[in-house]
Amino acid sequence: MRVQLLPFGVMKDILSSASLELPSGASVADLLEVLREKSASGPRPQQSLDQMLSRIAVSVNAEYAQAGQILREGDQVGLLPPVSGGSGEPPTLPVTCLTREIIQVAELIAAIRQGSDGAVVTFDGIVRDNTRGRETLFLDYEAYEEMAAKQLASLASEAIARFAVRGVTIVHRLGRLQIGETSVLIVVASAHRAAAFDACRWLIDTLKKTVPIWKKETFADGSVWSDGEPFPAELATGSIDRALEPSS
Repeated sequence: MRVQLLPFGVMKDILSSASLELPSGASVADLLEVLREKSASGPRPQQSLDQMLSRIAVSVNAEYAQAGQILREGDQVGLLPPVSGGSGEPPTLPVTCLTREIIQVAELIAAIRQGSDGAVVTFDGIVRDNTRGRETLFLDYEAYEEMAAKQLASLASEAIARFAVRGVTIVHRLGRLQIGETSVLIVVASAHRAAAFDACRWLIDTLKKTVPIWKKETFADGSVWSDGEPFPAELATGSIDRALEPSS
């Protein structure tokens, strides 16, 4: 059978988008092992592929997949490097989106506020002009857009349920961003400030670990894909696969 590979972020630099022939009944773990074998027998620039495969998560048809999931003909397999008390009233549906337009921060904050809110907490992620002493010129963000949109919506809904906040807005920018522009905006509205603060922090921390969005930083002296935070253990397919290997 043949499956389609969808590499993202730094994976695009070391593995071209391609289809891969696998035996019928092959699993995600089998696919990763085939890629490792290709890496071992390939030219020197591909040796870094083996290291990356131990850190990635894998999706199948825009849903996170475990190592044992069986693949089928035509599946789209994403290779994802690490990445970014209510009032008794019905909760506001979360507002989430990806955009290539400038994020209108003030308008989005104003739009979520209601008279029943005791707090509106905002995280405004801004492109800064340096990283560890290197002058930053601009950033480029890319995403597995179908999957990222689903993950943002899921996170917002989970935050409302988990922290009993009234409303959540998450907007993430894609494409090229200049210094001083907003890359991600999270707004949480709640009757109580503690819940709003807790939800906002949980949202940005979880987004950075699970939503398939990648950042490439261009400096005055070169460019590099930003190291992402490690995936949670239950999503780190590459490391799970290694853990399942028999000991010698």
